[in-house]
Parts: sequence; C-alpha cells; structure tokens
Amino acid sequence: MFDFITIKDVKNNIGKWCKKMGKSEKLTQQELANELGLSRYTIVNLENGENPTLDTLLKVLHYFDQMNTLNQFISTKIDDLDNSKAMY
Repeated sequence: MFDFITIKDVKNNIGKWCKKMGKSEKLTQQELANELGLSRYTIVNLENGENPTLDTLLKVLHYFDQMNTLNQFISTKIDDLDNSKAMY
C-alpha cells in the first residue's frame, strides 16, 4: 500500500518534534525564541504546524544539534541520484 502524507502532516510532525525537544531541554517557548533570535509567536506557530520558514526550521535543527542529520539525509539523496544517473 502507498503511504500518503501531506505537507500539513510533515508540518505538524515538525511542530510536535520541536515542542518535545523544548520540553526535554526544559525550555519555554520564550526561552527557545530568545536563544534563536526569534519571537515567541514564531515558535508557537512552528509548534502548531503553521508555515515555518526554512530559516526557522534550520535554526531549530541547529540549536538541538540535528543539522547534521538533515544534511546527511540530503547528501545521501544526492548521492543516490548521482549513482542512478551513472547507470544510464
């Protein structure tokens, strides 16, 4: 079967992840916002799955030391594409 996932599903999951990471670090939304140079409103929107910008997401990933995970995923996808083109 096909798994159908929407953009909204991904936004909601990013928000849930951000909220759980903040709680695990015992950070309030305001404290996280201050650490990232963002407004509390931006963090609230992110946690609610409300159109986070790429910059906001990258700041959060960097703060929680997850930037490498995303970069490795993207690099692997690039390598996969390079390798699949080499076969033709």
